[in-house]
Amino acid sequence: QAQLVESGGGSVQAGGSLRLSCVASGDISSDYSMAWFRQAPGKEREGVAGISSDGTTTYANSLEGRFTISQDSAKNTLWLQMNSLKIEDSAMYYCAAVQLRLGELTLLGSAWYYYWGQGTQVTVSS
Repeated sequence: QAQLVESGGGSVQAGGSLRLSCVASGDISSDYSMAWFRQAPGKEREGVAGISSDGTTTYANSLEGRFTISQDSAKNTLWLQMNSLKIEDSAMYYCAAVQLRLGELTLLGSAWYYYWGQGTQVTVSS
């Protein structure tokens, strides 16, 4: 049994930065792939950034290099550094994990993930 808890969300003006954290406990270990997803009101859940159990990272094309995903050596903490935030980045952000070595085409697919956090809200204003 694994548990994921996100934190670091909040309100920020457009152009600002924010760093989200996801702390994993329980069964999470080095053989897990992890990712960040987001969901805005009226929108489907969208894959933002993922890191495979082998270290491979994948980002949504729409980010234009503004976000960076990382994790600690023990792989029990996942971060999402968000820079140059835009209003359209406003959403509930979730971290997710699965005991699979996902590839580039599946890292951002929500159906692959088994463990999910409760989310942290990011609100970007003008």
